[in-house]
Amino acid sequence: MNNAEEKSKAKEVTADTTSKETSSNDVDIALERISQGQLKVGFYGNKCPNVESIVSGVVNEAAASNKNIAPILLRLHFHDCFVQGCDGSILIENGPISEKHAFGHQGVGGFEVIEKAKAELEAVCPGIVSCADIVALAARDAILLANGPFYNVETGRRDGLVSNVTLADNMPDVDDSIQQLKHKFAEKGLSEKDLVLLSAAHTIGTTACFFMIKRLYNFSPNGGSDPSINPNFLPELKSTCPQNGDVNVRLSMDRGSGEAFDSQILQNIRSGFAVLQSDANLYRDETTRRVVDSYFGVLSPFWGTSFESDFANAMVKMGRIGVRTGSQGTIRRVCSAF
Repeated sequence: MNNAEEKSKAKEVTADTTSKETSSNDVDIALERISQGQLKVGFYGNKCPNVESIVSGVVNEAAASNKNIAPILLRLHFHDCFVQGCDGSILIENGPISEKHAFGHQGVGGFEVIEKAKAELEAVCPGIVSCADIVALAARDAILLANGPFYNVETGRRDGLVSNVTLADNMPDVDDSIQQLKHKFAEKGLSEKDLVLLSAAHTIGTTACFFMIKRLYNFSPNGGSDPSINPNFLPELKSTCPQNGDVNVRLSMDRGSGEAFDSQILQNIRSGFAVLQSDANLYRDETTRRVVDSYFGVLSPFWGTSFESDFANAMVKMGRIGVRTGSQGTIRRVCSAF
């Protein structure tokens, strides 16, 4: 039994795989539900029974040489799903028009980990396992490495047939207002609660000062710094990211707990210690603020769910966005090429 499997036995959170997505477009709803009905846990049970252990082994190997691989693989899954659905389109390299080169995807990585897992799977199960499923499995295994919850990943996705940089124009952005964020998530069938939970993925990983300059020195509408930043935190941020400093310097997105998966990111949001503006915005809206607060206080243990299990459920929901199954897509032999 590998390390990931041992951890999963000790800390398994069962995600609700029965919830249905919603969408403002009736046609999209119908297609999406048909697709979801064909995803299932253990899809490769007979055709490639070792798929999860192979992916887990590759992720663990990558983590041994790169301590940041967990947030990298988690972000890769998010960015894949938010453009054309979870279809592996972000992996394609077909020149300057490739989706992966979109401005909204800048800094996304982990491609080499997916390719290595794909190569190992092709050696034992040629033409069986989709790149889209590998991305979803690798994200789950990465979360587990950061002491996050284990959850069962539904598989059966097919790989998409389109990759175009323009399709990533509407990715959620750190400068988005809370209304913009809510709208972008709703378009994908995700609720305000899902928005909070998936934003909480920032509990692990770092961001660049590039994404902080506007919030620290030219915050709309009056310039200066974002007034929601805790006064005790502002000097720390400015010291790390001076106005004319190196925009490539990186800082933890979860102050004080950037390497461990936990709810500290939500406590930071409540206290004015959110690093990213998009995270801080979650506390400016009544609905999302209520979700954040629900994980704290004397009543929080009695609501019947935990942050970890709710996060796992949100990841399962995200993994269903716009999936292609059956004859709707293909199985790539190399993830970076059609």
